[in-house]
Amino acid sequence: MESAAEPRARRLFGGSARALGDLAANPFRADRDRIVGSPFFARLGGVTQVISPVGSGLLVHNRLTHSLKVAQVARAIAERLTADDLRRDLLDKLGGCDPDVVEAAALAHDLGHPPFGHLGERVLDRLARQRLGLADGFEGNAQSYRIVTSTEIRGAATTGLDLTAAVRAAMLKYPWTRQDYPDPHPRLLDPPPRGASPPPDDPESGSSKFGAYRTELDDLRQAREPFVGRIPDWQQTVEASVMDTADDIAYAIHDVEDFYRVGVLQQGAVSAELMAWQRDSGQLRAITDAALAAAARRPGAAIERLRRQLHRKDAWIADDDAFAAAVEHVRQELVDGLLAMPFDGSIEAEQYVARFSARWSTRFVEAITVTEAPSVRSGYVLLGCAQWHEVQVLKFVHHRFVLARPDLALHQRGQARLLGTLVEALWEWLLDPAEESRLPRRLHDLVELAEAELHPRTPDRIGRARGRAIVDFVAQLTDGQAVAMLDALSGRSGALWTDAFVL
Repeated sequence: MESAAEPRARRLFGGSARALGDLAANPFRADRDRIVGSPFFARLGGVTQVISPVGSGLLVHNRLTHSLKVAQVARAIAERLTADDLRRDLLDKLGGCDPDVVEAAALAHDLGHPPFGHLGERVLDRLARQRLGLADGFEGNAQSYRIVTSTEIRGAATTGLDLTAAVRAAMLKYPWTRQDYPDPHPRLLDPPPRGASPPPDDPESGSSKFGAYRTELDDLRQAREPFVGRIPDWQQTVEASVMDTADDIAYAIHDVEDFYRVGVLQQGAVSAELMAWQRDSGQLRAITDAALAAAARRPGAAIERLRRQLHRKDAWIADDDAFAAAVEHVRQELVDGLLAMPFDGSIEAEQYVARFSARWSTRFVEAITVTEAPSVRSGYVLLGCAQWHEVQVLKFVHHRFVLARPDLALHQRGQARLLGTLVEALWEWLLDPAEESRLPRRLHDLVELAEAELHPRTPDRIGRARGRAIVDFVAQLTDGQAVAMLDALSGRSGALWTDAFVL
């Protein structure tokens, strides 16, 4: 019979090389220190969140500052939940909720994000699958997990951080592989979990979001082993659910804050959209989807499409009264509040932004609940109904008035072309036998690592290893390093020793 200490030992170590003596020093805090001290964490300061700080002229969030704020929110949620005795009993039944685990997972959750934010993720996935023949493609969450994977599981000296099983499990927002684990795969559920559906442009490719490549599947199984029998194979752990919710909160608040700072969010445009829907919601609800699509430029139509989308995807929580109340609350706080005072860089303006963010953060953290029987589309930790709808409306503002802008699209198309050209140039370099001894050392090491991971009888083993190595190599660059490397490879740079990348 298993002793009471054994599940905890598996949760702590589960593939980690640490000695039991490290228990006294709090291994979860040691995990946090390893993450923060790693070069992968430091590089996030040079990776775009949504908009490049170079082009804005102002201090905006990057992946590093975003990760720090996610960690702050996640720890606040975990501490609030564990302070309640009744909640703590439920949390223990589901596998536990340790604030140090949650904080460490939040700090690590974006380590694998490539240059140029989510755009880079989409471009690398397309290139990996269509150009390099990698069935797993690229996924930022899976890349983060690949980075932190422990050395014992991989069986070689790697880039892993040797984290405890608990922290690795807490990083898994999407605890499945792209195509075949677990069985049955969660994309086959009706409805599927959030992220498990295939991308619309390639329905046979597997889930659009997933937590690990097949090369890290053994590690995923070991990290999740203490939760077997407690939660479904495809469901987030409680600690992963806290981290995921904190990520959503930070994304909703801090991106709006950035776009206000750079002057992209204009009071008139946001006000016109929200108030038009409030005024004409009865008419808008009555028209067909086709008529709504045809009236795409009509004020209020876009947010009506959001309302319908929430009902289609998240019927478990979507509520028209809560949605209307969320639109009104966002209008008061954002349109009549933050956007009423154009940002001018003054101390007063900075204080105004800080108060806006603090109010929303407090509101969301205080609305967190725990459920023993979540929807397939939810985790065990979730926002209250009112606040969940408010997050959706805040994210709508971001998508409608920033991501849909033609000037941002122009900028991003250039970044996409840059990444494609860089991948092609590195591929040609790897295929040149005369240059084998002069390959970047990190690229050479990554090829050897990827080759060792593949079964000796894998078709085109060397080609696939080279493809994965190129993806790993490019994903580890900052925005500036990607630009500098392409300049050097294309002959545009004359700075032989000072380009900002490590070979």
